[in-house]
Amino acid sequence: MSPSKSLTMHNVGIVVKDLDAAVEFFTELGLELEGRAPIEGPWADGVTGLHEMRVEIAMMRTPDGHSRLELSRFLAPEVIADHRTAPVNSLGYLRVMFNVVDLDDTLARLRKHGAEVVDQVVDYENIYRLCYIRGPEGLLIGLAQDIG
Repeated sequence: MSPSKSLTMHNVGIVVKDLDAAVEFFTELGLELEGRAPIEGPWADGVTGLHEMRVEIAMMRTPDGHSRLELSRFLAPEVIADHRTAPVNSLGYLRVMFNVVDLDDTLARLRKHGAEVVDQVVDYENIYRLCYIRGPEGLLIGLAQDIG
């Protein structure tokens, strides 16, 4: 089997302080809560390299069922770094981009949950309207609307 046929993305993980607020925000965006669970034990320690780790996760699924966000709130050990407000030219993961049907409506709904447009909504070559927003806890999220 070729690599292109055998590879799918399972999820993108995001660490948050307020799991309930993050679930509400991503639900408003249009994702569906697949489930919540505590994560701990030798298998979790082994995969992450964090010993005596205790985490509460919420798995969010896109309506088409193809993509997921795993939202995690660490109970132990303490969070040791904060990348949420790093500028877009920082090394590492930048943002998660979502395609939406109506960008203006989506922004209006998300603003009720504290979202702010980073700078402005732009038109990219009459193909997309797009913007970056800061979501819950300053997370950088991209939104794009097909217009072409």
